[in-house]
Amino acid sequence: MKYRIKFSKYDIMIFIGHLDMMRFFQKAFRRSGLPIAYSTGFSPHQIMSFAQPLGVGVYSDGEYFDVEFEEKVEPDLIKERLSAVMATGVDIINVRELPDDAGNAMASIAAAGYTIRLRDGHFPELSLTEHFEAFMAQPEILYEKETKRSVKELNIKDFIFEYKVMDEEIYLFLDASSAGNLNPAFVMDAYFKWMGKESQKLDFVIKRMEIYYRTDEGKLLPLEEAGVR
Repeated sequence: MKYRIKFSKYDIMIFIGHLDMMRFFQKAFRRSGLPIAYSTGFSPHQIMSFAQPLGVGVYSDGEYFDVEFEEKVEPDLIKERLSAVMATGVDIINVRELPDDAGNAMASIAAAGYTIRLRDGHFPELSLTEHFEAFMAQPEILYEKETKRSVKELNIKDFIFEYKVMDEEIYLFLDASSAGNLNPAFVMDAYFKWMGKESQKLDFVIKRMEIYYRTDEGKLLPLEEAGVR
C-alpha cells in the first residue's frame, strides 16, 4: 500500500539537510512500529520517495514524501504513530492513501509557493516591500546562476508565476519543475542588487507554504491532492 505524507519543518529542524531528514524519517518509522516495506536485493532499504528537497535554513508548511507499507494501515493511525516519534520542529500534517499506480511525488512537481520577510534586525532602515512592485515591473529580470561548470544568465521573471506584496512580507509563486525550479533566494538577491544593496540568504526568513502539481488540464493543485483516493 502507498501513502503520501505531508509534514511541516520549523525550529531547529530547518538546519537539517535533506539526507539527514531522510535518515530521521527512516529511524522514525522503525520506532513507530509501522509496517514499512523494504526493497529487495543485497542491501534492502525502506521504500520512501521525497518530493523536492528543501534548502537548509528554510521553513516549510508543505513538505511531502511517499512511502510503501507491506499492508493496509488507516491514515489516521499512521499520523498518530508517526507524530508520537517526531522531534520538535517536525509535525505530521496529513496522511493520504494513494492508488498503486500513483506517480512519483518528485516527478509531479510544477510549482511552489513561498513567503519571505526580513529577519529581525537585518536592514532595519529598509522596507522589504516598498520597491518590489517597481522591481517586478521590469520587462526582464536577469540573474547570473552559478553551476559547477559555468555561470549562466537567466531571465528569472519567466519563472515567477505570481507574486503578492503583503505588509512587510512577499509571497512568491515560483516554477519548481525540473526544467525551472527557481530558488526564492535568487529572487531576493536580484531584488537587492537592483536596489544597489548586497544581501545574504540569512537576511531573510523564507517559508515554503505549499508544493503544487499540474493536472492534465493544466491546473495547479496542492501535491497532497495528486493521485489520492
